[in-house]
Amino acid sequence: MHLPDSSISLRGIQDSDRAFLISLYASVREEELRPTGWSDAQKNAFIASQFQAQHQAYAQYPNTEFFLVLQHAAPVGRIYLQHREQAILIVDVSLIAAARGQGIGSALLQAVSGLATTRQKSVQIHVEKFNPALRLYQRLGFQLLADKGVYLFLEWRPQANGAGDSPPA
Repeated sequence: MHLPDSSISLRGIQDSDRAFLISLYASVREEELRPTGWSDAQKNAFIASQFQAQHQAYAQYPNTEFFLVLQHAAPVGRIYLQHREQAILIVDVSLIAAARGQGIGSALLQAVSGLATTRQKSVQIHVEKFNPALRLYQRLGFQLLADKGVYLFLEWRPQANGAGDSPPA
């Protein structure tokens, strides 16, 4: 998968990445847990159990690649891709707070859309309605396929004429 920014790279997830992945998961859930009034110990226990449950669920997805996102060789996120017959499903894409708003998400989506175009597939993703990244997906041309309550199911398709095969940066 070609990334348009040479400072960003991907590598397969390794067992040694677990501590980073848990901290990444915690950063994504931080705002949601803030109003609970739980102690740090309670939050950490909840995060650990939820991360483990999610990790086990994602491991069951067939034909899925699990990548760590690196910026200047330092881990800043993850992207998990399931290769389906007609689409590439972005199972998960997450960035640490310090890496958000720097174009990394756009670069990842451009890379996935380029891969999808090459393979004549669409790109699909579930996104929570309140997720700020929803604006990014809409700006890049993702269209609503289904409203699933808390989640929206979105899809990006390459244009048939070859123009605009990748979402704009």
